[in-house]
Amino acid sequence: MTIAGTPGDPETPLLDDTVDGSADHKGRPARRSTTGRWRSAYFIISVEVAERFAYYGIQANLINYLTGRLGMSIAGAAENVNTWTGVGSLLPLVGAFVADSYLGRYLTIVFASLLYILGLGLLTLSAVLPSDCQNSNQITSCSPPQLQIILFFFSLYLVAIGQGGHKPCTQAFGADQFDGRNSEENKAKSSFFNWWYFGMNCGIVITYTVLSYIQENLSWGLGFGIPCIVMMVALLIFLLGTRTYRYSVKNDERKSPFVRIGKVFIAAAKNWRTTPSPVDKGTPNHQVSQQFKSLNRALLTPDGFSQENGGQCTIDDVEEAKAVLRLFPIWATCLGYAIVFAQSPTFFTKQGVTMDRSIGWGIDIPAASLQAFIGLSIVLIVPIYDRILVPIARALTGKPSGITMLQRIGTGLFISAISMVVAALVEAKRLKTAKEYGLVDSPDAILPISVWWLLPQYILFGVSDVFSMIGLQEFFYDQVPTELRSLGIALYLSIFGIGNFLSSLLISAIEKATDGDGHNWFSDNLNQAHLDYFYWVLAGVSAGALILYLYFAKSYIYNKGSTL
Repeated sequence: MTIAGTPGDPETPLLDDTVDGSADHKGRPARRSTTGRWRSAYFIISVEVAERFAYYGIQANLINYLTGRLGMSIAGAAENVNTWTGVGSLLPLVGAFVADSYLGRYLTIVFASLLYILGLGLLTLSAVLPSDCQNSNQITSCSPPQLQIILFFFSLYLVAIGQGGHKPCTQAFGADQFDGRNSEENKAKSSFFNWWYFGMNCGIVITYTVLSYIQENLSWGLGFGIPCIVMMVALLIFLLGTRTYRYSVKNDERKSPFVRIGKVFIAAAKNWRTTPSPVDKGTPNHQVSQQFKSLNRALLTPDGFSQENGGQCTIDDVEEAKAVLRLFPIWATCLGYAIVFAQSPTFFTKQGVTMDRSIGWGIDIPAASLQAFIGLSIVLIVPIYDRILVPIARALTGKPSGITMLQRIGTGLFISAISMVVAALVEAKRLKTAKEYGLVDSPDAILPISVWWLLPQYILFGVSDVFSMIGLQEFFYDQVPTELRSLGIALYLSIFGIGNFLSSLLISAIEKATDGDGHNWFSDNLNQAHLDYFYWVLAGVSAGALILYLYFAKSYIYNKGSTL
């Protein structure tokens, strides 16, 4: 028996075959029976699997490429990885603006994919250029050709630009294929976010297990070239689904949603000292929510009359602005989670390089491949969550998603804080081993401690992602106005962009503070460093952020019509 809302559901014919607010590829009203739902979502999920395969094909081993082929220090490489990841997570704000105001999600995905492919092609070219820095794991002191460095970083940030257009639009476009006003499709939409993340992590697991090995043992050029080919195939798959997609219909009579919301804040600021006219006093209060009352002044003209008598903004405009503003406390309190999230492709990977990675038969697994266990955890837990836990919770609470989105996010934040405690304890064990065997002054030595000690923190990362990451995706898509859903996904991604920048700033500040006394927490010789102290700091940051999150989540008011 299949569970309602999962990809295996039979499609039930509906009396009303037209989907309001959606059109087909020819601009005609979209028919429920021939467009959208899982038939379209499969194409879009396939594209996301390929895009994540390509993205993590770069990010997973980037710190080893920077410290090896480009000869950077560990701290410098970690800052570069965090900066690139941060920029890549903030650029979706620009991509969302372009999609929601001008091109639409479909065309933005196409153009962004072309940029993505170009960036990957140039990245492959930079990797095959000859270099004196060939060892990707050991600490090196070398100077690669300047042309290689310039081409590498140019192509790296070209990929970030491509991701900026691709990332906010694919997920929003995929969710657009389900009509939230239809009970069955509404359940399927909530399930879509789970299966989206499931498929995405299938691609990530393949990256960590296959590409990491190719990059470290065969060729960096091949390791970057394969993602380029995969992205080209993904674009073709996306285009094959063109006839099945539902496209959001823009209201040409209304201005850009960005302009409308911006106008509300400007009008409210201009009317800061304006009081409602006696005859009009109270009119907005009967129709507008009372949260963020100061924005209600955007409904007034300088003479104090409301919008019904010629004001600058409509009630809908004000409510849209409030919906976006309401998200900020949740966005801000999730930054601690984002800082923690930035550690797996940087310091976790470098720790693994120093540990025993042998699995027998003379084979050493790449340190970066341990990140696959984050994806494997997600791949194993998502079906359990979607097919078992959600139906049970749905029966108990009566909510379509089982538990509220904010409850789901909060659960993940708690698990994330626990993961940092575990990481600190494991790192203390690794340092103790280095001291016991007299290897503190041997940065290239392999310590007699198994790399599998790192496994619990990777698994906890995966479990926290199932709750927080998917919850954030659904929350920021669901809680913004319909016309701003690409922006909603971009806002969710920007959490991790800012989180990576904050991680870089924190690393830089701690490095400067601890460098003078000879006990640098981020020494290039990790056996002399103190990453365990850094992880304890992150555990404290996570705990503080969780407390603030719970305070704001308790008072959060969901938008009307929210699926929760």
